[in-house]
Amino acid sequence: MRQQASQLADADMQAVAGALRRAAARAREIARKTGTPLVIVRDGLLMEVDPDDPSLDDEAMPADTIHDR
Repeated sequence: MRQQASQLADADMQAVAGALRRAAARAREIARKTGTPLVIVRDGLLMEVDPDDPSLDDEAMPADTIHDR
């Protein structure tokens, strides 16, 4: 997954995307260890997926998800 350069002026907000990626990776790790599915929203639908589902690697946060207000 290619990371885009942040367009946000606030340094704290620039760090948000990386923090969310680390949190997602940790959630997948915990789900694997506990044998539980991940609960995600995909295309507006709440769903349970296996933490090893390769389609999760293709998920990207839309550029307009975080806004500098």
